[in-house]
Amino acid sequence: MSIKIAVLTLVKGRNEALLNLIKGLSANLFAEFELIIVHMNERTCLIPPCPFPVLSFGYHSTEQLPLAKARNFAVSKTNARHCIFLDVDCIPSASFMQSYAAAFNRGDKLWSGQVRYLNEKFSSETKAADFDACSLPDPIRGGLTNIPYELFWSLNFGCSRSVFETIGGFDENYMGYGAEDTDFSFTARTKEIELTTVDAIAYHQPHASYDPPLNHLEDIISNARVFYHKWGRWPMEGWLKKFAELGYISWSNNELVLLSYPAQSAIDLYLKSPS
Repeated sequence: MSIKIAVLTLVKGRNEALLNLIKGLSANLFAEFELIIVHMNERTCLIPPCPFPVLSFGYHSTEQLPLAKARNFAVSKTNARHCIFLDVDCIPSASFMQSYAAAFNRGDKLWSGQVRYLNEKFSSETKAADFDACSLPDPIRGGLTNIPYELFWSLNFGCSRSVFETIGGFDENYMGYGAEDTDFSFTARTKEIELTTVDAIAYHQPHASYDPPLNHLEDIISNARVFYHKWGRWPMEGWLKKFAELGYISWSNNELVLLSYPAQSAIDLYLKSPS
């Protein structure tokens, strides 16, 4: 039977998280799907036997995290009529695939799934039945039946190949980390593609991160400029404000200038523990 749905995930140094994602997919009873894994600037890893087809690819780039290009590359590697983009740090619920399949049958839209954040009580040994008890809903999007295009992001979403092609895929002028998913949703809005939510829950695994993400400073500045010149407004304003307060950038209504690069010791000051 031909594959109708593909789950697409990008990986960079997250092999344990990937195995947890695969474990979650394996618990789904909906069988007509395949998993496409794209390893960014790293070797593919050994995948355990799965009850669904798995295809792994390497994607090599001068960008540390070629997110826009790697997502487009992933789509090019499947013939599925519908694609679900799932962040490697997310574990799908047991009804995840069935929820998306039902949504795809309801209409050709841009579907945004639900995300819950697992806390420090979570481990690879935690049973799926306990995920709700040791997680919290997204503090911004949780509980919203409709989200504005400004709040769209790429941790958990799906669409048909037709919708993806109408949008034009991810704009590859965005280099590395930041704003490429907001751009994707803004383009969907200009194409009059409806953005709506689907009750397909993914549980985000805790991992260390930076707030603000000074480790992605150059990418964020570059992509913010691309976004501003395209849309006439600034994305990621909260991060830009923090960068300006720390003295790394000068930011005015229509200009963004990098003033200095943070040392690694300065970046490490903003490292948050897994949560």
